[in-house]
Amino acid sequence: DDATDDATDDADDAAAATDEVAAAEAVEEEPYDDPLLRPGQWYVVHTQSGYEKKVTANLNARIQSMNMEDKIYEIVIPMEEVDEFKNGKKQTVLKKVFPGYLLVRCQMDDESWYCVRNTPGITGFVGQAVKGQKPTPLSRREVKTFLSPKTSAQADAPRRKAKLDYEEGESVRVKEGPFADFTGEIAEINADHLKLKVLVNIFGRETLVEMDFSQVAKL
Repeated sequence: DDATDDATDDADDAAAATDEVAAAEAVEEEPYDDPLLRPGQWYVVHTQSGYEKKVTANLNARIQSMNMEDKIYEIVIPMEEVDEFKNGKKQTVLKKVFPGYLLVRCQMDDESWYCVRNTPGITGFVGQAVKGQKPTPLSRREVKTFLSPKTSAQADAPRRKAKLDYEEGESVRVKEGPFADFTGEIAEINADHLKLKVLVNIFGRETLVEMDFSQVAKL
């Protein structure tokens, strides 16, 4: 019987060890922390353009002084890598995806709404249909678009040579970058640098976004 018990114990230990290895492997396979699975919901806050970092610091200080850490969890300034040419040299710089906006993840109630709304530099929440009504959180698609990291495969995808057959006022679909799958209207064309300025509807308002010819497609 003792031998049988020992064998059973060994089998249990082996099974437990296998489970631990499997669990460890599962953790390693997790590609990133999915912003959709974090507590709370994401909201868009409008700030004075150029003061996003200062406003983020103001809001963080206010969250601490009002003990709101259990309701307001995270503040993000969405950034993207952009290739710029300066003095004939290409360099990659980090730029704000949409200046004048912050993304705030919180549990929305009167207290958290008041805390954010009355922070110096914040002019209000975006998506508030009626004055006094709570704002609308971002949709799953918008959260994915603005917060999910781009995979290296997407980043390294070769950009096809663009054809110069676009016209101002034409509607196009964005193929890549932070605004992939959004549609917009061409407001300006810079043929020399193969750049377009496209009016994209973000958070219910038109926003002018500059992008390469190769990032858009005709509808």
